[in-house]
Amino acid sequence: MAASASVAVLKAEARLFAREPGNLFWIVLSPTVLLTILGLIPAFREADPDLDGRRVIDLYVPVVVLTAMIMAGVQAMPPVLSGYRERGILRRMSTTPVRPNALLAAQIGLHGAAVLCSVVLAITVGRVAFGVALPDRFAAYALTLFLAMLSALALGAALSAVARSSKAAAALGSVAFFSMMFTAGVWIPVPIMPELLQRIVSFTPLGAASLALGEAAGGSWPNWLHLVVLVVWIRVLVGAAVRWFRWEKPGR
Repeated sequence: MAASASVAVLKAEARLFAREPGNLFWIVLSPTVLLTILGLIPAFREADPDLDGRRVIDLYVPVVVLTAMIMAGVQAMPPVLSGYRERGILRRMSTTPVRPNALLAAQIGLHGAAVLCSVVLAITVGRVAFGVALPDRFAAYALTLFLAMLSALALGAALSAVARSSKAAAALGSVAFFSMMFTAGVWIPVPIMPELLQRIVSFTPLGAASLALGEAAGGSWPNWLHLVVLVVWIRVLVGAAVRWFRWEKPGR
């Protein structure tokens, strides 16, 4: 019965998720739109000796991939989960065969699937429209993507845990959004940041992911330090989410 109830929750959440065109646009389409805009700048399609012969557009494919994770993890998911708790939906679910954990799993699964669609779309457009090479180390690239996605969604769960309302979750998500956009390299790709700044950023989850993705795309196995940073962040954020997550609004 629990399994069938979980499937029912997933189907219901999928229908609700599909009715949110804003979230679908920002997670699935906006990263590729950003990549397309950047790719239309002629200078970004020219090899740069300062980048070891790479082009700026080559550096931005991993960046826009990480942007999708940021959108899903800190912008889209926290307000939904906080809103469910604020309206008492999670509390009411606890009296039914459906456990609140099923709702959390469904949300993480749906946002993860949306991120996967965005990744495939961005890599495809980068390859077809701008000649960006496919990752030479596909297994390393896929592993890094998986870890980066887990870290972003774990951060979203942690924000949902500490936010007292959907408005608070949106505010916290906005602060995290701009911080993560910087560390992911949206304004300045991480590989071309000044050395000291790059070293600092490499200890953030998306900074480490950006460097690891660049290394895997170039044919090298990612620096193990970058992967370890991702794993450590995942453990910390998951631990925080589990410790502080509340199924009921405080005061009830």
